[in-house]
Amino acid sequence: MYFSKSFIPILKNNPTEAKIKSHQLMLRVGMIKQSSAGIYSWLPLGFKVMKKIEQIVRDEQDRVGVQEILMPTIQSSKIWKESGRYDDYGEEMLRIKDRQNREMLYGPTNEELITEIFRSSIKSYKSLPQLLYHIQWKFRDELRPRFGIMRCREFYMKDAYSFDLTDEDAFFSYNKFFLSYLRTFKRLNLSAIPMAADTGPIGGNLSHEFIILADTGESKIYTDKKIFDVDYSSTALEKSSLQKLRDNYENYYSVTDEKFNKDEFEKKVLREYRVKTKGIEVGHIFYFGDKYSKPMNASVDFNGKKEFVKMGSYGIGVSRLVGAIIEAKYDDKNEIMKWPLSVSPYDCAIIPMISKNDSSNLEKSNKIFDQLKSNNIDAIIDDTDENISGKIKKFNLIGIPYQLIIGRKSEGDNFEFKEIGKESQNLKIEEIVSKINKAKSN
Repeated sequence: MYFSKSFIPILKNNPTEAKIKSHQLMLRVGMIKQSSAGIYSWLPLGFKVMKKIEQIVRDEQDRVGVQEILMPTIQSSKIWKESGRYDDYGEEMLRIKDRQNREMLYGPTNEELITEIFRSSIKSYKSLPQLLYHIQWKFRDELRPRFGIMRCREFYMKDAYSFDLTDEDAFFSYNKFFLSYLRTFKRLNLSAIPMAADTGPIGGNLSHEFIILADTGESKIYTDKKIFDVDYSSTALEKSSLQKLRDNYENYYSVTDEKFNKDEFEKKVLREYRVKTKGIEVGHIFYFGDKYSKPMNASVDFNGKKEFVKMGSYGIGVSRLVGAIIEAKYDDKNEIMKWPLSVSPYDCAIIPMISKNDSSNLEKSNKIFDQLKSNNIDAIIDDTDENISGKIKKFNLIGIPYQLIIGRKSEGDNFEFKEIGKESQNLKIEEIVSKINKAKSN
């Protein structure tokens, strides 16, 4: 792929309307374009990153046995009236009518719809548990959408739902998602802390937010520094092991501002381990028992008796994660972004020095591109006539992790190669391939 043929509309300066790092960068390097207030078109660069994040989220849901479905964006008001949330949800819900004057809505969440799907299909306790998820667009009519995709009206989200017979079984399901979220964020090179949180409009009595540290975060967080050392790598997918994992995290004081108690914090956490900062919510899990199943009559037959199923809900903001990664990884002072290799739009940028009378470096670039491609390395060639320093600055901004520079420092079969933010070195193509693929496998 040539840069000149790519749809990457880069701006020279940060747009004045953008106030936080992620919004500035995404507009500047052409990842998104605003369509209307809080609604964005995703351009190739941003869309590619988001789809890679989506696949990681999907992988980790599949890994713990959750089945994927797809629900519509438009829902009937009837099921929301059954649950009692239609009038309670507030003005964030976009309410519409079809040509038959039926009340419809653009789904802000899917508890009602998934419950209706379940109740019409599952009748016996022997079919439990059921774990279902989908990845779909949502709409919440935010009063003041700001901060780009971090606080917008239309967003791309993974939401999952569990259906169990008993509280004990439901906690097992809850803990599966707890582990899957830790694994997901690790693959995104994010340190996400599970924190006790309010359940909000979703409801229930058990909830954890997964928060990454960021100065621009909307949530105030209070935690114990030692929570970052909790090891979950050996956690088995069975009840006792999963419960032990959650207990290990809950042993440390870790809450958002809604649940903060100053006296409790100072009593439980030694001064040198106290962390008081801001963070970004990237995932949220809830257990709400029969809050939806009871009013919507979602039950199973258990030994001749009707039992309302116990439910949980589990969300990850897929599009929001694009912005969250930028907030965590972007050095705005030096204008350097480094995407985790797992979600970077490209693995490597090939940057040749090109002059009007000499196309030899571009020819070398084409050969190198083919070599990288044959080794499953996704690369882009900057075939523009911009000078080398300008090209490097541009790719530092875009954030492609590796740069292969074909210029004065390249000698014979050795090429200048660097990882963003580090010193360059001269390596053979075979060494470059090995280095990138080793990093991709970690």
